[in-house]
Amino acid sequence: MNVGDELAALEVRITRDQLVRYAGAALDFNPIHWNEAFAKEVGLPDVIAHGMLTMAVAGRVVTDWLGDPGRLVDFSARFTRPVVVPNTPEGAVVEITGKVGALQDDGIARIDLVVKSDGKTVLGKPQALIRV
Repeated sequence: MNVGDELAALEVRITRDQLVRYAGAALDFNPIHWNEAFAKEVGLPDVIAHGMLTMAVAGRVVTDWLGDPGRLVDFSARFTRPVVVPNTPEGAVVEITGKVGALQDDGIARIDLVVKSDGKTVLGKPQALIRV
């Protein structure tokens, strides 16, 4: 593993059906995640994905690359822009890329991610720390 090594890019679709399932699993039934009229009433362009669902989807690029999710030590990001999920069978596309940003002397590597939907960055400074 070297600084600059790239992880395999990942493209994930998020549909409204998935939002309902995630809401049930997370017990987050905020109507901005399933009710289009409500979401627009509060100023959103449409229904949006849960922030933690977006973050979990982004983390897959790291855990898929590692092969052993137990090597993931930490994962952090800022929620900078929502993933808007249209009411279509295709839903929204989230594109994730990553690369090794730093290697530490303690056997930990920092993975820097870029997470976009509709051509716009949706997570700020998403980074994972992994055991090499």
